[in-house]
Amino acid sequence: MKSEAVLRSEVMKSLIKNFGLVDAERFIDIIKKDDFDYTGWQGDLWKDKTTAEIHNEAKQYYLEKKRKK
Repeated sequence: MKSEAVLRSEVMKSLIKNFGLVDAERFIDIIKKDDFDYTGWQGDLWKDKTTAEIHNEAKQYYLEKKRKK
């Protein structure tokens, strides 16, 4: 398990890399001021998909990212 400091650093770097500094900061601000229920959000996000569908989407995303490198 990673330390909290390492986790924060890696997540922030990932957010900036994928969304840019401004949107990464906006996302953090939204999460901080909202009573955001991440677990509930995840449940709603995947409720209409099977495990196989989620796996296939993740695999496709991985392959597309790998091709772009």
